[in-house]
Amino acid sequence: MKQLVLTGLAGAAALTAVTVWAGSAKEEPLALTVLGEVVDAAMIDHGETIYAENCASCHGTKLEGQPDWRRRLENGRMPAPPHDADGHTWHHADRPLFTITKRGVGAVVPGYDSDMPAFEGILTDAEIVATLAYIKSTWPERERAFQAEVTANDEGGK
Repeated sequence: MKQLVLTGLAGAAALTAVTVWAGSAKEEPLALTVLGEVVDAAMIDHGETIYAENCASCHGTKLEGQPDWRRRLENGRMPAPPHDADGHTWHHADRPLFTITKRGVGAVVPGYDSDMPAFEGILTDAEIVATLAYIKSTWPERERAFQAEVTANDEGGK
């Protein structure tokens, strides 16, 4: 009986060691950055406020975008897309996202008409970065990792 208890304790200790090792072997989540700047909780909170005041009326309070965002409006323009994981924002590098927000879609896609205003003169660069930080903070790890890779591969995104 004593040997059975000792064997059980040894097995439990080995299982605990393996579990601790496996837990420490996990990769840490990607550090969230925007244009190379590390994001912190205060920046995300600030960005959420800016988003609510300047973006939510079109892109949705939950980043869900306008209904039928893939279908052109009567005026020929596209509705505001979602910025959550269901949208395509996470497919784009930081630099174009920043430029679109600051100078308008036409600054990245010449000749493209959009209902989205340019926020230059309305928001500071730091406020735009904070807003993008908030948006990015809502994405699942998979989308964040993909977007981080796209940003790293974008010549203008560094």
